[in-house]
Amino acid sequence: MRVRVEGDSMRPALVPGDWLLVRRGAAVHPGDLVVARLPGDPDQLIVKRAQWHGEGGWWLESDNQRAGGRRDSWDFGPVEEIVGRVVLRYWPLVRRG
Repeated sequence: MRVRVEGDSMRPALVPGDWLLVRRGAAVHPGDLVVARLPGDPDQLIVKRAQWHGEGGWWLESDNQRAGGRRDSWDFGPVEEIVGRVVLRYWPLVRRG
């Protein structure tokens, strides 16, 4: 599946406007970038870094904890349902700056 990044919570790894290729159902390991459904709003997808798997699911964190509007496991706890693992940032081909 394809996912477009919005917001600054994953800077510097990902920036708004990046497009990602996500493999649904792929195995997840600590440190992977993943897509999950936002707890409490399952229609919204989030891109986060998987930190560890424990009781209750995966602990997901933002790379940029100071980003405005950032939401991750510090706010909603572990996440059971991971949609998929990010396998590639394919756009833009080259970042400027």
